[in-house]
Amino acid sequence: MTIHSSVSDILLDKVAEWLTQAALTGENLETIVRGFCERMAATGMPLNRVHLTFSMLHPLYDALGFTWRRAGGLTIEGYRHVNEKPERFMESPYYYLLSNNLQHLRRRIEADGTVEFPIFEDLRREKVTDYMAFVQTFGAGSVQGMMGSWSTDGIGGFSEDMIGALMRMQNHLAMAAKMAVLGRLANNMLTTYLGGDAGKRVLNGQIRRGDGETIRAALVMGDMRQSTVYAEKEGRQAYIDTLNEFFDAIAAPFNRNGGEIMSFLGDGFLAVYPCGRHKDPSKVACEAALSAVFEAQRRMRALNVDRQSRNLSEVRYGIGLHVGNVMFGNVGLKDRLTFSAFGAAVNEVERLQSLTKKYSTEVVASQAFSSYTDCEWGKLGEEKLRGVRQRFTVVSPKAAAAANGALEIFQEEAADSLSEAEQVILLHRDAKKFEGRLQVENVTPQP
Repeated sequence: MTIHSSVSDILLDKVAEWLTQAALTGENLETIVRGFCERMAATGMPLNRVHLTFSMLHPLYDALGFTWRRAGGLTIEGYRHVNEKPERFMESPYYYLLSNNLQHLRRRIEADGTVEFPIFEDLRREKVTDYMAFVQTFGAGSVQGMMGSWSTDGIGGFSEDMIGALMRMQNHLAMAAKMAVLGRLANNMLTTYLGGDAGKRVLNGQIRRGDGETIRAALVMGDMRQSTVYAEKEGRQAYIDTLNEFFDAIAAPFNRNGGEIMSFLGDGFLAVYPCGRHKDPSKVACEAALSAVFEAQRRMRALNVDRQSRNLSEVRYGIGLHVGNVMFGNVGLKDRLTFSAFGAAVNEVERLQSLTKKYSTEVVASQAFSSYTDCEWGKLGEEKLRGVRQRFTVVSPKAAAAANGALEIFQEEAADSLSEAEQVILLHRDAKKFEGRLQVENVTPQP
């Protein structure tokens, strides 16, 4: 490839205009990165490869990474939280920048001889001649930011004009990316703390106290038994670990197939399966909730087998099932709200769940719930629920779902096999706070 002595300032201005418009219209990060790289290549900038990483607040992932190649387009990587610094990252230009509190690093890539960083061996194979890495925060004290690199295979590498142009465009890209990251951050936080549907409602403007609606739903209330004993016996961190294992095992099935975890209440949770007011949609919701109950029971058996192998005590639980009308919306103080489901039916399912202690069974349902399922139920008794006028007929499944031949592993997300690529870390964090806590999944990105 021949060297270009300069790049058109007019075309670069057009790229900057496009970035501004993309930020104003709320384009997502992938669209911004892909569009930027393609447009920069169209200006005549001899880019062979671009790598960009953006730090994110997310319960599973710390960052998103994008690698663009002139011949191969864009690939995307996710960076998982881990507690160790992979060796490959420790030997990368990015770590060098962060460790020395530098913003830029440029290196010529020679065709032979020893290399300063292992990544340069990979770049040699791509015929790269010049490489520039950079770090850019999204504001003083911010842990969000952008880290990346530009590479060219042009003879002679980047000219001074090209370096100046890349540094100018880096600022425009950072501004557009910051808007996209903040939008993604808001969505991640609302989904994490409120749930998918509730998060969307809040993002769409349902934010005033009293905003909401009445819906019909199948309701699930789950609770861990003897949590106070666990907390006192095991200590704070061990108790938190036990609680998280419990929620991973029992609650996860209720967050799919039409269900959504509305809230975690101490050592318990409330899940809803919204449905129409007629028989058929009510049956679909109740069957889905019951199927999730059987799945949760299998996962809890697997959890307790695993805990037994670690010489840990069994985790016991109770689940209540009900169906009825609930109010779904914002309640609280004028300036401090929570988005949840509430009303008589929520109170009733909580009372039903507490009856699992009285009847020494894992699952108790109202007759109203059981009437919408094909499961065979056994009557437990007639109960006057606290705070409720009418008496309830309460039932329990006659037989728990049969266990599989081999108990499924409840930690399937954590037990997924990790590829060699997941030992690479490419996350921007400011130098003081950076702890190398990421693990890459999917494709091995290169610095």
